[in-house]
Amino acid sequence: MSHTEAAPGSSLSAHRRHRELAEAADGRTADVLVVGLGATGAGVALDAAARGLDVVAVDSHDLAFGTSRWSSKLIHGGLRYLASAQFDVAHESAVERGVLMTRTAPHLVAAQPFVLPLTPLVSRSQASLAWTGFRAGDMLRLAARTPRRVLPAPRRLTATEARHLAPSVRAAGLRGGLLSWDGKVTDDARLVTALARTAAAHGARVLTRVRALELTGTGARIRDELTGEEGEIRARAVINATGVWAGTLADGIRIRPSRGTHLVLRSERLGALPAGLHIPVPGETNRFVLVLPQGDGRVYVGLTDEPVEGGIPDVPEVPETDIGFLLDVLGSALDAPVGRDEVIGAFAGLRPLLDTSPAGAPDRTSDISRRHAVLTSPDGVTTVVGGKLTTYRRMAQDAVDAAAAARGLRAAPSPTAALPLIGAADPGRLRALPVPRRLVLRYGTEAVAVHALAAQDPALAEPVLPGHPVTRAELLWAVHHEGALDESDLLDRRTRIGVVPEDRIQALPVAREILGRTAPVHP
Repeated sequence: MSHTEAAPGSSLSAHRRHRELAEAADGRTADVLVVGLGATGAGVALDAAARGLDVVAVDSHDLAFGTSRWSSKLIHGGLRYLASAQFDVAHESAVERGVLMTRTAPHLVAAQPFVLPLTPLVSRSQASLAWTGFRAGDMLRLAARTPRRVLPAPRRLTATEARHLAPSVRAAGLRGGLLSWDGKVTDDARLVTALARTAAAHGARVLTRVRALELTGTGARIRDELTGEEGEIRARAVINATGVWAGTLADGIRIRPSRGTHLVLRSERLGALPAGLHIPVPGETNRFVLVLPQGDGRVYVGLTDEPVEGGIPDVPEVPETDIGFLLDVLGSALDAPVGRDEVIGAFAGLRPLLDTSPAGAPDRTSDISRRHAVLTSPDGVTTVVGGKLTTYRRMAQDAVDAAAAARGLRAAPSPTAALPLIGAADPGRLRALPVPRRLVLRYGTEAVAVHALAAQDPALAEPVLPGHPVTRAELLWAVHHEGALDESDLLDRRTRIGVVPEDRIQALPVAREILGRTAPVHP
């Protein structure tokens, strides 16, 4: 592989999409059709392809278009689920976090420290309960066999130490802090892109802008959203992994969406943040607002857990009530409250929670289990719902197992717990790469190729917009290797420039210029 090439067979492009869509709809029968290319759907495509099955995977929009790009970027170890006695879910989360951090995606998922500042609003009993929880979380790490070098131990902090890690926290009355660790993905949409490209490298046909109009147990009627042409994709097994939209394609699926909202602030507003923050929500015993530094000049503050009624929008709106709630909780711990005018962006994702309550939905979506479910309809469509970003791999494995059993497919055991994603490598090798650390955290071993593009053409080394680290070379790489087809793909998913509307407007001309380059990166 040369410096400007991607991993063999992994490149997604407009040309490959056109060719493989024609192949998929030419009357042949694939082993598996996957509908939905969020984390779970891309994970299903990889799992099935890695078992030797012939796979077609489609999405009506883009990779990570739905919930998968709106997370907190955390790879949770399951601590929250201990409090509600969901021990199996907690253990599964801890195991899957360890898989990502040590084997499949160590370039994208790393340890993130958090400080819980012990302000006067946090009682001693609350602090004691939180400390017990953090210790229990460390026991989950141990049970999942995640090494201590990967996730350090929690510890108590003095007031001086807490202020060093969180300088914007109010000093008056500060008793100290509690330091804990969890997993954090550099970018959830980049994780999905890596999954999709790894699936493609194993032979899966990964097709964005292809809408499934109707599903049966033997395929789907589809429409190419770029041309309007309709056709059919035939398959021996069909897996519905469309998240909050799952009920629109399969009967008997009842989803209770929950809205999780995040605010976006400029990093300088909260000062240097070596760690994230856990800020307890007043009146709640096991609920926190998180402050999440992103390393790109921005900080996310989230999140809410509110039920959503009615139709499911493509892009959820953020209500002012969510913004006010998050600002109020954030202000309870800071020296100076953050004003509404200092919120430069906001986004919300809809959790695809499976409602199994026979008497109707619980009063609060936070009370609905995050356990995933795999269901097979009478006509043979397998649907996977629930769960969360951390457990996408196990969800995918279970879905392929169920579909193979239901449809009589001969499939090898899942290898994905030990299958590195595109760009993954031993941490020592990643640290030794002669390129900026920021690129390594986004591209892993392919950072060398992305960096080489900029070295060959100085214009590509220029940032897309002032003050933001993403370069033009990264946009060009996304077009030629990551399946980006338009400006939204580039600004909203392959990079996160678009979460700040002002930045998005400023970057649009550059994105259009990059899309206009037609010369291939390599033969």
